[in-house]
Amino acid sequence: MQNASRIFLTKLLLFTLLILQSIHCQADIISLERADSLFSERSFKEAMELYEENYTQGVYSPAMLLKMAFIAEGTGDNEGATLYLGKYYKHSPKPQVIDKIKSLTKQANLEGYEVSDSERFFLFLVEYDQWIIGSLSILLIISIVLVFVSSIRKTKSPVYWPSALLIVSMFFANNFLKNSRSALITNSPSLILSKPTAAGELIQRVEPGHRVKIVGTEDIWYEIEWKDKMAYIKKENVSIL
Repeated sequence: MQNASRIFLTKLLLFTLLILQSIHCQADIISLERADSLFSERSFKEAMELYEENYTQGVYSPAMLLKMAFIAEGTGDNEGATLYLGKYYKHSPKPQVIDKIKSLTKQANLEGYEVSDSERFFLFLVEYDQWIIGSLSILLIISIVLVFVSSIRKTKSPVYWPSALLIVSMFFANNFLKNSRSALITNSPSLILSKPTAAGELIQRVEPGHRVKIVGTEDIWYEIEWKDKMAYIKKENVSIL
């Protein structure tokens, strides 16, 4: 009974923290609503300042990224527009986005934009990860309450396996429902080498616009996947998506 009580109090504390986090998120939403209002009024400079403030804090939506790309392109910042569209593509892989990036970068062929059906399904889960985690949290609280009530009433032996299953599910949702780390090549030209050194064999010289999956880091280099092979590129030549 004491163990059940401790578990219940622990989960109650976690639930309280989730509520506090949601209040913070609500403040971010209000800020984005103000930015959207400025965008609708065609006050693009002011809207962009609010968007960038949220973006640097990791608060953004696909719609916001499209608006940032629109503003950036309108001011002649094609590099910025490409970056925001690359970020948007990570959440919503659509052929039209690739066509627009090709237009901005003047690249006929771009690497790193292929998405399989399984990857699309995973992206769908990632997009709704907060809903999934929130639903699991509510179910876990209900489960803990039922265990607690059963322990007090002693009408029947408490059943712990649903709570254990939900805890494991939340662990995997928190730790594995995340996009793979990718980056957009932004410098011209960028060298992709076989080794993390300037003496490495040149695999390809590329222009901005290509997407790469980051596998690891080594000093000033990123280890990346390039055409199904491991390669290296300088960190200064890419922007993390």
